Amino acid sequence: MGQTMVERIAQSHLMEGPARPLQAGDVVSLRPRHVLTHDNTAAVMKKFEAIGAPAVADAGQPVFVLDHDIQNRSDANLDKYARIEAFAVEHGIRFYPAGTGIGHQIMVSHGFVVPGALVVGSDSHSNMYGALGALGTPVVRTDAAAIWATGEFWWPIPRTVKVVLTGRLEEGVTGKDVIITLCGLYNRGEVLNAAVEFHGPGIAGLSMDERFSIANMTTEWGALVGWFPVDEVTVAYLRTRREALGQAGAFDRFSEAELEEWATDPPRPGSAARYVGVIELDLAQVTPHVSGPDSVQVMRSVADIEAEKVAIQKAYLVSCVNSRLEDLEAAAAVLAGRQVADGVEMYVAAASREVMEAAEASGAWGTLVDAGARPLPPGCGPCIGLGAGLLEAGEVGISATNRNFKGRMGSRDARAYLASPAVVAASAVAGHIRAPQASADGAPAYLFRLADTDEPEVAAVQIQPGFPASHRGRLLFVPPDNLNTDGIYGKDFTYREGMTPEEMAEVVMRNYDPDFAAAVEPGDVLVGGYNFGTGSSREQAATALQAAGIAMVIAGSFSQTYLRNAFNNGFVCIECPALVDRLRERFAEDESPTLVPGDQLDIDFARGTVEWQEEVFTFVPLGAVPQALVVAEGIENQIRARLGVQA
Repeated sequence: MGQTMVERIAQSHLMEGPARPLQAGDVVSLRPRHVLTHDNTAAVMKKFEAIGAPAVADAGQPVFVLDHDIQNRSDANLDKYARIEAFAVEHGIRFYPAGTGIGHQIMVSHGFVVPGALVVGSDSHSNMYGALGALGTPVVRTDAAAIWATGEFWWPIPRTVKVVLTGRLEEGVTGKDVIITLCGLYNRGEVLNAAVEFHGPGIAGLSMDERFSIANMTTEWGALVGWFPVDEVTVAYLRTRREALGQAGAFDRFSEAELEEWATDPPRPGSAARYVGVIELDLAQVTPHVSGPDSVQVMRSVADIEAEKVAIQKAYLVSCVNSRLEDLEAAAAVLAGRQVADGVEMYVAAASREVMEAAEASGAWGTLVDAGARPLPPGCGPCIGLGAGLLEAGEVGISATNRNFKGRMGSRDARAYLASPAVVAASAVAGHIRAPQASADGAPAYLFRLADTDEPEVAAVQIQPGFPASHRGRLLFVPPDNLNTDGIYGKDFTYREGMTPEEMAEVVMRNYDPDFAAAVEPGDVLVGGYNFGTGSSREQAATALQAAGIAMVIAGSFSQTYLRNAFNNGFVCIECPALVDRLRERFAEDESPTLVPGDQLDIDFARGTVEWQEEVFTFVPLGAVPQALVVAEGIENQIRARLGVQA
């Protein structure tokens, strides 16, 4: 059987796993080429120090880029940044200070990402590396610490969905419109926790920047990987990067010989690769769209929403998804000779200092500033709800960022829409959401087919010594699907490194239900909807529930990144869609954000059952790896044992 790209690349980085060729469902240990951390490096340092590893296993693996809270000039933040830099110097790790750029942009533009490589980052948008033919995927903070200590991390090989792109984008339609369309059209779990492979003749017409945007936001689509094939566009970009960086000194990230190999024999999936489904998208049918408000998986055509004249107060051209040179120039073309409307504030931050300098040289930056856009330093800023220009209560914003979760970019009483840079610029001028030119309405047809494959058999598992055979706890029901990490643990607390477990317990779910924390009793079982924990890679979305006394989370499905955070901290999560569906049926008339009916749930881990009101629901029993993590009370303890380090 042929392998998909995720299986092939994982195979080439395998440290521990089955003797046969890897396939979806295998749980393996992999050695990545690089691992990115950003401001969360400080939190990873704490975990690394807690492990007690004598040294970083391979100083060439980590890359530190400060990019999230760079506008924060407080003594506490500057001290944190200084500690991160000192750690990098001590261990010989590549370090990029605040103002250099956003981590993902630095990774692709500075040669850390190459075709066929496994490159990970402690950030959910690490999918972006797939635009260069790499396997880019997010890891969590504990994983990053594990990689520092051992060079490896555990990973379940995901299933793969094939996306075939045909046709060519019409003028005024961008890669951002493509991924917004995919997120909105295929929002029924088609790619949840899957690897996405893009194929088809339509790829040739996509620029490198458009591929970066699409791969970046496969995260919002629910995928773990967004892979593009290597072609002339890819090789030309890598050659340009090698030449540009080589002028500044020695460049050893990749060689001319490797460039030639990627051009003549690029990495590709096996001819008999097994896909679980196929999506088809005609790029010629894609029109400008917006996501929102407050959800990436709700889309509307710009032509449709334009008629409503949805007034905006803020516009944003920032983030790792749409602040490259092509994006800035597209917005500048719309703003040339015009002014941002009265009552609208527009903010712009380049993806990197290099990009900003290129935009200055081309005149695009000056055009943006002359039109009234307020410049911010190269970094994340408002995208993550940090620094200047955040949405206030009652305001509406349109943004070229990748997320618009409620409360993410400011007040939870604001509304946020996502769009391409050109639509953001046109909206800033008009004072309401609109396109720079007339655009068609509608969206491409839904074209998805399941592959004709047999479902893999679920192997029987044994309950390991120390793992509980059962649990009985009170039911807490949180019905919505796609409950995101911003809702579970908001941005206001994510980068406060000194939060105690008690303090985390007080604020858990506040952005979703301010009364949640007061309702929790020790041992409660939280039952959520589908795609629970989608969003960022912040581990506190799992550990805060754990700190509050929640014994476990049951959901219809989870974000895989959330699952990693949970089990890496010894926190149990199980998928039981039948239970979720039954609870929704029973409590359909209750609109409370958190339901506390007083009922008990009985979970039998050995049998793989949940009993509620004398009904029995089955789930796939937890395998050896998650059981072992729970028994060890987290991966940190596992690594200490492996290294022979005393706690």
